[in-house]
Amino acid sequence: MKCIDAIINPSKVEDVKGRVRQVGVKSMIQSKVTDCSGTDGRLRIYRGSSFFINDATRARIQIIVDEDMVGPVVDAIMATAGPGESDNGSISIYPVAERIPIRSGGRPYMAFSDRHHDHAKVA
Repeated sequence: MKCIDAIINPSKVEDVKGRVRQVGVKSMIQSKVTDCSGTDGRLRIYRGSSFFINDATRARIQIIVDEDMVGPVVDAIMATAGPGESDNGSISIYPVAERIPIRSGGRPYMAFSDRHHDHAKVA
């Protein structure tokens, strides 16, 4: 499994979500983040002092998919998030060791993981 982590312009969120659903994604996590490396700087005034802050509000979408879905999902995000425009964000892909649904009440390989945490066999 892989985690696709996309930082995009907030105005593109609904379009991106719709497009990745078309390629078969059923669930994703969306959050608001601050990008501190972009060019969207602005002047802030606090207690009479002015300073320039180079940050921007972005949307973050995280999607966990099987490896065969990575290409189609990344292509869908790239096509929808506005390639060619400046400061559109980025996509990162990470390996996922395990995904554990909380509602099921446990890990699918609980018996296997218990054997690795036997503290009684310390030499």
